[in-house]
Amino acid sequence: MPGLANPPFAPTAHAGQAKGDAKAKIGAEGARTVPPREHGGNCDIKDLSRGSKIYFPVYVPGGGLSMGDLHFSQGDGEITFCGAIEMAGWLHLKVDIIKDGVAKYGIKNPMFKPSPITPNYKDYLIFEGISVDEAGKQHYLDVHIAYRQACLNAIEYLKKFGYSGAQAYSILGTAPCQGHISGVVDVPNACATLWLPTEIFDFDIMPSSAGPIKHIKGDIQMPLSPGQVIPARRDAGRLRICRPASAVAISMSIARGNKMPVYEYLCNDCGPFTDMRPMAECDAAAGLSAMRK
Repeated sequence: MPGLANPPFAPTAHAGQAKGDAKAKIGAEGARTVPPREHGGNCDIKDLSRGSKIYFPVYVPGGGLSMGDLHFSQGDGEITFCGAIEMAGWLHLKVDIIKDGVAKYGIKNPMFKPSPITPNYKDYLIFEGISVDEAGKQHYLDVHIAYRQACLNAIEYLKKFGYSGAQAYSILGTAPCQGHISGVVDVPNACATLWLPTEIFDFDIMPSSAGPIKHIKGDIQMPLSPGQVIPARRDAGRLRICRPASAVAISMSIARGNKMPVYEYLCNDCGPFTDMRPMAECDAAAGLSAMRK
């Protein structure tokens, strides 16, 4: 059974105002909040913005409240990991408590009323994906696989207009794209959709009988700085570097004795794999925008 939470990792634990033994105890025992959790965690919800009302269940006496990881703009899913437009900022909050609210309303996860200030796009090109992966393997009602396929379909489509794979990938992570679970009713396939707002482009991206016109050179690659990771795979003892824009980081976990994050990649050439290595001079550096967080 997969883990439901990342294990404690004291070096990066945020313990609020706790000090001394209390801070050490939090670092040693606290479950990490990098993934979404039953009490909140790092949800990265696009419409959780100014003017929202959020309801957090509280599971421990004296539970604290902290917030961070602000985004200027983001597509649903933040599929490029740190691919939203990250920003510094401050929050103005009003906090009320609903005593016994979990029991009164029967909730076990957060819920929220979205901001009235939302991206005002009216026209979308919608890409569908189903729970059949790139190798043709069917994953029973797996919405993660389905959404990944919708995103990969959109990336391939945008490349026909001249974008590099890295550029298209970044657009989906930073523009206010919508992601929907569109069908989990007809077994065995789940269906997910990615809604790409057409109004963010300076040219027509709709399909036509004339075919796509390349408006973009696609020669601007995504920069990487020292300390970032690049996709690599070891085959028969040799290190294989994937081609530019062929690998997509799909998840991150803490492993290997809790000493470093491990990234799982999906490579169009060699399938899924997990690895980590220092930055190197390599063409593949242009094909990945994931970084240590």
